Parts: sequence; C-alpha cells; structure tokens
Amino acid sequence: MIRRSIARLYWAFSRWRLVSEPAPARPTVVLGVPHTSNWDFVLMLAIAWRLGMKIRWLGKASLFRGWRSPVMHALGGIPVDRADASRVVSEVVARIGEDGTFGLVVTPEGTRTGGAYWKSGFYRIARDAGLGVTFGYVDRTTMTTGLGPTIELTGDVGADMHTIRAFYADKSGLRPERRIEPRLREEQLDEGGAP
Repeated sequence: MIRRSIARLYWAFSRWRLVSEPAPARPTVVLGVPHTSNWDFVLMLAIAWRLGMKIRWLGKASLFRGWRSPVMHALGGIPVDRADASRVVSEVVARIGEDGTFGLVVTPEGTRTGGAYWKSGFYRIARDAGLGVTFGYVDRTTMTTGLGPTIELTGDVGADMHTIRAFYADKSGLRPERRIEPRLREEQLDEGGAP
C-alpha cells in the first residue's frame, strides 16, 4: 500500500505519463527497453508500484555489495555474476517456481553504452520457464512509459524478434543516441549467417 501511494504521488508530479496495459496476471518476463539511462530503473519501479505488480529484476553482483545489498533485495533485485553468465538462465528459471506471480524485469540491451545485439537471456528464460514476454517501455519522444502487450514466444527467433522490433520501432528511451536495435545474434545463426 505504501509503494502504491508513493507511485501515485510520483505520477501526479512527474513530467512522464503512464500509459499502460493492465499488469499481467501470471509470471512474465518484462522487457525494460530501451535501457539508455539509470532513470529507466526508477520509471520501472514507479510503473510496477502503480500497477500493484510484484517485480524482480536482474542486476550486476556489484550492486549488491555492502549497505546496498538489503536495499536492492527489498526492491526485487536478483544478483547476477557476469563472470558466469551461463548459469544465470538456469538459476532464474529455478527461482520462478518459488516466487509466485511476478514480472521479471530484464534489460536485454545488457548495457547503457550501446552495442550491436541484445543479450538473449530474456528469450531463453521465457522459453525455458514457459513465460510470456511483456513489453515494458520508455519513450522520450512522447514522454510516455508503461507496459505494452504480453506475447507468447513461438521458438522462431526471427519471427518473435520481428514482433518485438515492430513494437519498439518508435520508442526512443531517455538517451536516444544509446538505443540498440532489438536484434539477437541468434537471428543471424537462424538465417545461416555468421554471428
């Protein structure tokens, strides 16, 4: 109740407008896209708290050191050891059965400083755990943010990513120059190209 009240106050005074589909009623992977600023995190918390949505999110292990650890855990954080990224998917899938209904917020761009491809962990988590993918977004051009539709992944990486690209085509993020086109390295492999 306190979180929802904080979120109401935030949205009442924010220059951002919350435009959102209802929170999903079952566990889902929520894409936090475009991830171009640390303020994306504040906006995602404000969205989740306003919608009464329980969220979990993946963060680099260094964020969970010292005095920050209890704060980050209380905000729904799950530390990720980037040195052993191969275990992340299996560990997250194992936790999903323990946590009930929630949205797992993932920033597939993996960095705020740019790159050529999205990280595919969100796709593997959703497929391995049988979760839908909800389109969370930040769009500076319209000063809107929220949750878009939830889709079920088909396993056809190219087709699924085409749907994702279509939704995010006009979403710029807080720092548009840092936006990464939604594309997975696996799409090239599916098409027979070199990674």
